[in-house]
Amino acid sequence: MRAIRNPRRPTQRARPNLKDVAQLAGVSTATASRALNLPARLDPETLTRVREAIRKLRYVPHGAARTLRSQRSRMIGAVVPSFDYALYARTTSALQAALDSEGYALVLAAQHYDLDTEVRVTRQLLEHGVEAMAFVGLDHDPELFVLLGEFDCPYVLTWGVDGSGAHPSIGFDNRAATYAMTSHLVGLGHRRFGLITAPFDGNDRARDRSAGVRAALAAHGLALGEGCLRQGPISLAAGSEAMRDLLSLDDRPTAVIATNDVFAVGAMIACREAGLRIPEDMSITGVDNTDLGATQTPGLTSIRTPIIEVGRAAAHHLVQRLEGQAFEFSQLLPFELVLRGSTSPPSP
Repeated sequence: MRAIRNPRRPTQRARPNLKDVAQLAGVSTATASRALNLPARLDPETLTRVREAIRKLRYVPHGAARTLRSQRSRMIGAVVPSFDYALYARTTSALQAALDSEGYALVLAAQHYDLDTEVRVTRQLLEHGVEAMAFVGLDHDPELFVLLGEFDCPYVLTWGVDGSGAHPSIGFDNRAATYAMTSHLVGLGHRRFGLITAPFDGNDRARDRSAGVRAALAAHGLALGEGCLRQGPISLAAGSEAMRDLLSLDDRPTAVIATNDVFAVGAMIACREAGLRIPEDMSITGVDNTDLGATQTPGLTSIRTPIIEVGRAAAHHLVQRLEGQAFEFSQLLPFELVLRGSTSPPSP
């Protein structure tokens, strides 16, 4: 974007600069700069004085000028699949908070599960001076990595760990998580299963979580029955519709595994509408251990995934690279089964 200069009128008062702020606050110019860029490194009293001086003087940093002088924008971009899914918001919120403490700003975009769109919006962010990028998942158009190479842009993939070792990544093992949950249900005595998941195209999380279910069933000599896989957009309505389809089967499941808590709660709603008891008539599980599931009656058995830790770790990873510090190329974070009242052995 081309900057348009607005010539100052001869009678216009010169706008305050950082030196004016420092003088009014009684600190050095360097300290005033740290209050803007690295506030966490100042003691609260000094930070309050500088911010009060900024407020009184109505000082506004000239971002474009600072970027030209330093060749640094201190902006980091993140592209998420959707703004509608609350879990991505929690990860990016943790990412933003960690970046802010280091003096960086976050610029956010969505690709709506379209990898071509992801390449396009990433190019736009890079052309506007973003210094590093964070992405969700492992599915990306190869052109994305060509683009990042052209701009010599550090990046990290999140919510999964790249087994090929080709790309820096921070996440958890989605396949292992649902494998563990499915094995738990088999251990309770369930033999007929349903699976509710998002579409697989461009969504490695959905594919891996579904693969974990199938692998656990196969390990116990079981398999999903005909018509027991249902897919749809991530919403309560889609979860309810999928559950109604499963309930209509002649040999319906006794346990349903949803690849996220939204689907799982939608499934619970459909069971209540059909007059089924949870867990006596139907066991239901989710993934991500959200408040939505935890506050159901009964509470939803789910998998705690480290979505906040992923955001923080991604921020530290990118800052370390931008600051020339040592960094971990790949980080595998743990998950945990959270057992609540939505699961039990099947009724005789």
